[in-house]
Amino acid sequence: MPTLSSLSIDDIRNLSSLYGEPEWMSRMREQNFTRYQSLPDEISPLYSKYSDVNRLYPDRVKLSVTSNSPESNDFLADRLNELDKETGLVRVGSTIIKLNRNEGSSEEDSIIIEDLATAVKSHEDKIKDALLKHAEGYDEDKFLSLESSAFKSGIFIYVPKDLIVENPIRLVCALSQDTTSSISRNLFISGEGSRCTIVQELYSPSVADSPSVADSPSVQQGVFELTECHVGNGSNLEMITLEALDSNNVSFLNKRAWVERDAKMSWYHGLFGGQTTRCKVDSIMRGTGASAEDVEIIFGNTTQSFDITSNLNHIGRHSRGRVLVKSVMRDKSKSLFKGMIKIGKDAKASESYLAGHAILLDKDAKSDAIPGLEIETNEVKATHSASVAQLDEVQIYYLMCRGLDRDSAKREIVSGFLEPLTRRMGPTIRAWINYLLENKWSGKPLILKADDALEQMLEVERSRYRESQDLFEKHYKYR
Repeated sequence: MPTLSSLSIDDIRNLSSLYGEPEWMSRMREQNFTRYQSLPDEISPLYSKYSDVNRLYPDRVKLSVTSNSPESNDFLADRLNELDKETGLVRVGSTIIKLNRNEGSSEEDSIIIEDLATAVKSHEDKIKDALLKHAEGYDEDKFLSLESSAFKSGIFIYVPKDLIVENPIRLVCALSQDTTSSISRNLFISGEGSRCTIVQELYSPSVADSPSVADSPSVQQGVFELTECHVGNGSNLEMITLEALDSNNVSFLNKRAWVERDAKMSWYHGLFGGQTTRCKVDSIMRGTGASAEDVEIIFGNTTQSFDITSNLNHIGRHSRGRVLVKSVMRDKSKSLFKGMIKIGKDAKASESYLAGHAILLDKDAKSDAIPGLEIETNEVKATHSASVAQLDEVQIYYLMCRGLDRDSAKREIVSGFLEPLTRRMGPTIRAWINYLLENKWSGKPLILKADDALEQMLEVERSRYRESQDLFEKHYKYR
């Protein structure tokens, strides 16, 4: 069994041969793996001194290049039962162990949901067109090149033209209970005029639930995943990711979206688990009137590290981008936010906003923010902002004077800090994120369960509203 450090071009060829992939995909794998071997862990020297990518130990990351085998899923038993009546799938390791559709919904029968290896054979034209149409940019990040070349599993979702999918598609993905890591590549395509929401939950067994991991403390288990979204003209795609890995795991997530004319891509992230999380989002607004939004909530404790990058690339005229990231750091945890607004020379009348804010709950917590702008044309609006602050002791004292203990006062302040972001999400997503936040604060397992606490949160959030405030009213205007 190879490790990440010993992965070779022969292993990549074996993977391609194992799944009987067409020649064009094999060639793409090899080209991107060559890029992976030549790229540094952090390409920009500006970010190198802030990065915690050295927390990844490639010689400890075990990989499998053999065929998929049934995976143990004891720790997901509750989630399997709860998803019986929903459209979606459960993947453990590299194997899809459950795939089901919402009964009674004839429209959703036209949605394609398959393992990527299967879909390449049955829907090669759709996949080839999407992957080769946007084959650039894989040299921008070492782990992006890795995930696009060494993937052993993947999910393909295609939403046909003009289809409105009322219920979210649920993807429950978990690391297996052995010590192998997961490298995957997901491809989501929304047809012209369609509307769809995809919810992904990322889990892993705890050391207590996985004896093989406890017996191998020198093994580092992780998720390496690339998600690519192609948003057709006039369509609307929402992608929600709830990351709740065990505290011993690492995750390297790359997300890319190409947004066409009058289409909208919405990213929502709740990042809570893992020892080290590195999440990079690229929203490329190609068409006139395209828009993209990335809203992220991060909550870290102990010695967790979060490395967040979100880029807005405006290519089409009248495009609109928004990034809102808020981090809450406890104990000795740390976060790094990097963001870039790029407005091309043909993207006149575009508007873009990028903000990264952090609140530190303890003196040893740390956060850095590095936003940037690259403007190549005039008559656009572009603004970025960043802030890092300790808790206000006056606010804590005020709340304690009204009957709260210190811990409860902190929780109320954190809730108020995050509330403007959760307002932008739908009620169900708000409830899920609040549930995971509450579990993490209380030291409970990070997994969604249909218990009384979650039901109460859902009832409260369904009575609230979705934020619609225009963030661009006070932009500085570049001329």
